[in-house]
Amino acid sequence: MPGKDTEERKQHSTAYIPYSYYECRIPYDFANVPIHWHSEFEINYVLQGAGEFICGSDRHQAVKGDIFIILPNMLHGAYPAPESDLIYRAFVFHPSMLGAGAGDRCAAESVRPLMSGTVRIRTMVSGEAENYAPVKSYVEQIFSCADGGIAHADLLLKSELMRLFWMLETDKECVRREDGEVDYCEIIRPALEYMMGNYKKNITVSELAGTTHLSKSYFMNCFKRSTGVSAVEYLIQLRINAACEMLSSTEKKVSDVAFECGYGNLSNFNRQFIKMTGYSPKEYRKRTGRTVHLWDVF
Repeated sequence: MPGKDTEERKQHSTAYIPYSYYECRIPYDFANVPIHWHSEFEINYVLQGAGEFICGSDRHQAVKGDIFIILPNMLHGAYPAPESDLIYRAFVFHPSMLGAGAGDRCAAESVRPLMSGTVRIRTMVSGEAENYAPVKSYVEQIFSCADGGIAHADLLLKSELMRLFWMLETDKECVRREDGEVDYCEIIRPALEYMMGNYKKNITVSELAGTTHLSKSYFMNCFKRSTGVSAVEYLIQLRINAACEMLSSTEKKVSDVAFECGYGNLSNFNRQFIKMTGYSPKEYRKRTGRTVHLWDVF
């Protein structure tokens, strides 16, 4: 389970309005969405561009029209394809919208197993999927209701959520996790927590391996299996995204931004920033006309 250092910086839901709705534009709002997690469910719907979505141990190449279902506490992230944008809608909602707190068998045998990870559903529904048409219809209705922001539309929104998850749980790809099955995402979670809370510091791979009580070599293997990148590359992603946020929301000097994001060498910062975003820090600041912060969204 997530630690205090990595709890959401934005409250996605309240008891009164148990969901949030966003449009995410990469790289216009931020360079990418590094792997993270939260206690809510999330539905993503790709509107434009191409990229890669990481959902737990699954890695998916995404194009327009693809739908992604993120379960509570599942590690997930989004990265644009080279020389492409990635624009998608995100609907994040509290488990109570599926009746998770009820005492009936639906909550006990269908909803809470999704939350605990003992039941796994299809995380990507592409245009080639047999059930794509009805899933797309449910998702579009969900986004339409959420975007409207009208109280009585929540009735329809909840019903479409129920229909969507009924279809996903009756899908042939829905499975129960076998006892003893290795979950690499869970193994590296303490290291991710540590990195997200301490990315400004000088962090070594040995330190990160220590947070998971693994040998350095086995830790590196587990990390790459789970995220597709090395721990060092992931640390760079965290730092550059923090820099993107500062550049778009403050007037701090580039050198100050670099220092506050863990870089002691400005040339190294500029090089890594350009490699990840395609722009120099100054160019990025000029291009970001609207201020949307990564951790205000995720």
